[in-house]
Amino acid sequence: MGREPTRRRRLWRDWRNSEEYQTGNDSALSHEPTGDREMDAWLDRLEKEIEETTVELRDSDWSRAPEQRWNSAQIMEHLGRTYGTTAKMLELSMGTGSPQLRAATFSERLKKLLVVNLGVLPSGADAPPMVTPKGDPGPVALERALANLKRLDAAIAAAEERWGGMKPVAMHPILGPLNPREWRKFHYIHGHHHLLQIRKRLEYKAEGVNR
Repeated sequence: MGREPTRRRRLWRDWRNSEEYQTGNDSALSHEPTGDREMDAWLDRLEKEIEETTVELRDSDWSRAPEQRWNSAQIMEHLGRTYGTTAKMLELSMGTGSPQLRAATFSERLKKLLVVNLGVLPSGADAPPMVTPKGDPGPVALERALANLKRLDAAIAAAEERWGGMKPVAMHPILGPLNPREWRKFHYIHGHHHLLQIRKRLEYKAEGVNR
């Protein structure tokens, strides 16, 4: 119990340091989908945002980035790898007959609350090796990201049909067990976070800043 205030302060610090807070609280959930197809809409919306963000990118734009930060090509490759990794995990679970799950830890529950429920993705965490960019050119990364997003959509739908929408279907390495609804929402929030970074690089270009 003595560590609880520290965890709360850390959650507040992460929120204050998040890109959503620093860009005027532009939360990924400010226009949350509603209706019968609410969760299906998250990935549809993500696909649309990817296309709108990248439609005017020229070859030179893909390599723009602040010092020691990913450029737009690396960001897009990272997104594509996250979609492909989640899809593969779900496909393997479907093949074995059941997902490999465990109960969420207290830390995972707190992080899921921050990310999935509040729509805040703190900046600065290192990406796991399997989703770290390897050097794909921007147009290649974009094509693979969109293809893997469709694969992800199909994999989540298949898992949801087999195991239902409320039960966890796979483990997230940081957030713990997530159900289909939470997986769709997480990938939208994560993608939105990184697409904001690409848009910021384009704003720097328009302002004549070399970033």
